[in-house]
Amino acid sequence: MAPSDMAPSDMAPSDMAPGDMTPATARAATNGDAETVLEVQDLKKFFPVKRGLLSSTVGQVYAVDGVSFTIRRGETLGLVGESGCGKTTIGKLVMRLLEPTAGVVKILGTDITAVSGRGLRPYRREMQMVFQDPYSSLNPRMSAGAIVREPLKNYGLDGGSIGGEKQAEALFARVGLKREHMAKYPHEFSGGQRQRLGIARALALNPSLIVADEPVSALDVSVQAQVINLLMDLQVEYRLAFLFISHDLAVVEHISHRVAVMYLGKIVELTDKRTLFTTPLHPYTEALLAAVPVPDPEISRQRLILEGDVPSPINPPSGCRFHTRCPYAVERCRHEEPPLIEVQPGHAVACHLREVGAPPIKLEKRASATA
Repeated sequence: MAPSDMAPSDMAPSDMAPGDMTPATARAATNGDAETVLEVQDLKKFFPVKRGLLSSTVGQVYAVDGVSFTIRRGETLGLVGESGCGKTTIGKLVMRLLEPTAGVVKILGTDITAVSGRGLRPYRREMQMVFQDPYSSLNPRMSAGAIVREPLKNYGLDGGSIGGEKQAEALFARVGLKREHMAKYPHEFSGGQRQRLGIARALALNPSLIVADEPVSALDVSVQAQVINLLMDLQVEYRLAFLFISHDLAVVEHISHRVAVMYLGKIVELTDKRTLFTTPLHPYTEALLAAVPVPDPEISRQRLILEGDVPSPINPPSGCRFHTRCPYAVERCRHEEPPLIEVQPGHAVACHLREVGAPPIKLEKRASATA
């Protein structure tokens, strides 16, 4: 992957400022597959900790702290990390379901960070979400057909009752559901069918970006494969950009083009999936990959055992946030926070022990590793 893939590439017509562009204009003004659909710059979200009768703020939960990345049209960025590292919060910030504390979110080159209320309406067409629990994200009082037609109706795109029904029927067919399913209610579907219904709803407005938050974690393994393959087929057909949030590294490896690894509110490594899974540069990524079971009893490998628990996001460690569990930590790691920098073409990592341009090396562990 070229180094330019790590940087934004949004272009606006010379006679129009990016802030004045509508999503439709921005989509027309950009050039094919090189178009950057989502750009996130130094995004932060802190939740206040309140105590006492007066609910005084006594601290902050640093849920997301200085995250930056881009996603191009037709690309999937996988976002992985332990529970509580801030993955879902990033998805909600991108969708503007949460207000960011600081930073910039751009959709098709337009900064929507300060946009609110009705001003967000045209941009919500360009970004849709597939939720982790398909049942809780569907209205139990609405039929499946009405659920899929609702976005079309909200934006005046249903063409009346007959036109909306035909559009919904086409969407049902595309995600592998039958026409007779349109009259059923969410409780009458299986888990996999509900997730297909959620995907059909997300596709209704022909978005540029879909944020998929653990979309298959609640499904059986066989159904997971069907849904993942469906998402990949839809991406090719509609040239969708995906922000795919998951803790399942096998699923992320299968669907993603690039992968960002998060730890305690920060991205610690970002590169293409092949490089990440073959030559990880950050010790935390190394530990994550070592923890994945190998489906072959004849194969044994060395595992990196991390000591201690994940620190509290209310009081994160000074310096590198991973140094309290890192088997390679040196004194510098305890006092100086490493920036996320590109140390090899297309490979960014936040680690003091990786110098710019240095080839991948096996670091000498300062803690024991067991097989």
